[in-house]
Amino acid sequence: LLNGFVVGAVLLGACAAPPAPVAEVAPAAAPAPTAEGKKMEIFSWWTNGGEADGLNAMFEIFTAKNPDVEIINATVAGGAGTNAKTVLKTRLQGGQPPDTWQVHAGKELTQYVDAGQMEPLTDFFVEQGFDKNMPQLLLDQITYNGEIYSVPVNIHRSNVLWYNIKVFGDNNIVPPTTFAEFFAVADKLKAAGVIPLAVGGADKFEAPHLFESVLLGVYGQEDYVKLVGGDAGLWGDARLDTSINTMARMLSYSNEDRASIGWSSAADMVLEGKAAMTIMGDWAHGYMMSKGAAAGTDYGYAPAPGNGGVFMWLSDSFGLAKGAPHPEEAKAWLAVAGSRAGQDAFNPKKGSIPARTDADQSLYDVYLKYSIKSFGSDKLSPSIVHGAGAPEPYMALYGNALNVFSSDLDGDTLKSSLVEATAEL
Repeated sequence: LLNGFVVGAVLLGACAAPPAPVAEVAPAAAPAPTAEGKKMEIFSWWTNGGEADGLNAMFEIFTAKNPDVEIINATVAGGAGTNAKTVLKTRLQGGQPPDTWQVHAGKELTQYVDAGQMEPLTDFFVEQGFDKNMPQLLLDQITYNGEIYSVPVNIHRSNVLWYNIKVFGDNNIVPPTTFAEFFAVADKLKAAGVIPLAVGGADKFEAPHLFESVLLGVYGQEDYVKLVGGDAGLWGDARLDTSINTMARMLSYSNEDRASIGWSSAADMVLEGKAAMTIMGDWAHGYMMSKGAAAGTDYGYAPAPGNGGVFMWLSDSFGLAKGAPHPEEAKAWLAVAGSRAGQDAFNPKKGSIPARTDADQSLYDVYLKYSIKSFGSDKLSPSIVHGAGAPEPYMALYGNALNVFSSDLDGDTLKSSLVEATAEL
């Protein structure tokens, strides 16, 4: 199903200051504690719409297989896991790890391995047969010093332009494929009284997320991959200025309240016709489905401007904590997370495609079938913001710089901050 993809371009690397409230911890709908007291604590940031629906679908499978285990669903609200990672860091440093936690495959995963906070899962992974049913791309991104450290549950695409089909039809426009087309469309929409581009900011990853697709569109796939790899020459060439100017111009067509709304509110603006477009990962698809909307009917999808033929990827996975209080129960969870049944229950609701290559495609809607096909045929590039291509220290500097820029539009400061941050790549 997912065979035949191009992996060479992505072998170098691998889903943002928080809004209040910082943390939300909620128990799952799970069995009451048993006399034996078996438990399994899972830590994630899946609290919103389709992501919560997908997680609960996997919980149902886990509970059917493990009815005597109480699920402790420790979720921390906030897009891209910014808030969750802060809480997780505190727990790990305090010697109170959850049994298993959500972690992006790639550079983000390796930071926990380097810190000695994760158990290797190689033998378990092979025993479950996961190595036979996942693409080499993911196997490479969860393997460190010869050991596998997590179980991928999905593959997300981050560089998607979502648009309101009715608004586009009413204004006789089609999805823009280039930045020039985007600005022409934006001018037409603005003249019609529609906000061209909905952008969030409350979760502190939205502007950094938008900018990585701008970088990809300006630099092209090959040089973008080198850029993420820390090529100082590319960070210093004129295309960085072009990228910054393009970003500033795109923001000029966005909602003025972007700093105070999250990515899901930006998606709501598109669904409601208040805005025509938003650029976000396909967790937005899961969210919009959870609101009762349908891809291809209510909202459309296309690569972000300049991103045609390139799939910017990231992957959510789960690992086993070193010193996990309930290691066997955690492994039972990982067995579900990596299974075909688990992934086919989770991903159609989450808005992602399965990490496994043997999924039942009949369970996936028109957008997800499109995404599966794109993953198999497009060039692949790792996301900066979502842990695939860049380590956490760089992601923090990059994210802070873009969030400041989203407010003050000071291109010179952004450029110097980005160039300085490359020391962390």
